[in-house]
Amino acid sequence: MSSSAARRIGIFGGTFDPVHNGHLRTALEVAELLALDELRLVPASVPPHRGAPLATAMERLRMLELAADANPGFVVDDRELVRGGASYTIDTLRSLRAELGAAARLCLIVGLDAFAAIDTWKEWRALAEHAHLVVVQRPGAALALGEEAGRWAAARFAGDPAAALAGAAQGAILRLELTQLAISATHIRALLAEGRSPRYLLPDAVLDYIRENRIYTRAAAHTGDTD
Repeated sequence: MSSSAARRIGIFGGTFDPVHNGHLRTALEVAELLALDELRLVPASVPPHRGAPLATAMERLRMLELAADANPGFVVDDRELVRGGASYTIDTLRSLRAELGAAARLCLIVGLDAFAAIDTWKEWRALAEHAHLVVVQRPGAALALGEEAGRWAAARFAGDPAAALAGAAQGAILRLELTQLAISATHIRALLAEGRSPRYLLPDAVLDYIRENRIYTRAAAHTGDTD
């Protein structure tokens, strides 16, 4: 456990429509590899880079709470839902840094595909001023960045994640190779809309909640994203 002044806090955002075992496995592996004290699951209010979620904000929040209940160290953080409007990561990082203090090791978890488009994010150069960026990928996956983003990232890549976290509260880019499960929320929603079972793709408590509230059978499932 880190000292209280330098706690290691993971930040994992998304639409979570619904949260599934792919999300949870990634969160667990990052938490273990980086010896995180806490991992915050942050549901987006209005995601700026994808279509609107099918489940309501409160439904997505409740599904995350059910998933987190079974995972010590996972905390659901609703600040983007409370803030409302478009959910920009830089705003969330500034809020967390102000709340947790200058010494906390903030670790923003980003998938490889999302990181490849980092230069489309709001104030993307400022992200590393508030957190370390943890880029998760399948073993051997290649990263392709634009020229400007490539120069920005090259100056921040850390070969030793442990040393980077010990040495600074933010500023490094850490690449972690993980066991990423081929599960998507799009596929889960499609199965439910077709009356088929997505069991074993997401926690049983989340599936039970979805069925009780008929969340993804109220309308046709979305098919345009792969969160």
